[in-house]
Amino acid sequence: MSAAALSTFATGRYHLAALRVSHAERMSQCLSGPSGYDYIPDLPPASVADLAARYAILERGASPDGSESWFNWVIGRTEDDALLGYLQATVAHTKHLIYVAYFVGAPYRRQGVAGETLAALLAALRAAYPDYRIEAQIDTRNLASIALVESLGFVLVRTVPAADTFKGSVSDECHYAYRPTR
Repeated sequence: MSAAALSTFATGRYHLAALRVSHAERMSQCLSGPSGYDYIPDLPPASVADLAARYAILERGASPDGSESWFNWVIGRTEDDALLGYLQATVAHTKHLIYVAYFVGAPYRRQGVAGETLAALLAALRAAYPDYRIEAQIDTRNLASIALVESLGFVLVRTVPAADTFKGSVSDECHYAYRPTR
């Protein structure tokens, strides 16, 4: 699979479509409310216009200097096309490294959305970038996310104390590397 083939793909229950500015209104509903922002420095979007402006930047698909490729997908439910969250992959070409991240809206958590879609993304990334290392960085307090990545074959490579400070507290981070056994 080529990097271009990463624009749209599917799992059994979900389809992943390349994020577009046109998704902002529907995604703002999924991303609203404070739930889910405890362990990340982001806040819910202030408005649809703010989210659209962010999506316009992400839709470019690359950093201004070209050293990174940005892949962002909305997660849609196949049965009714509801938007449930997003997946991200930042490909750092000079480091041969890919950082993955995900967010599932509060009403859709604990239903296997992140696990199923992230597993599909990992397979697609390995096919498109077979020589790149895949990593995830997770706040040490986010036990559900840690359990998820470990179940998919990520292993802890280091813990970074005081990696970030946001929302009035210090965040330690677990850095995970994807090492599938199959």
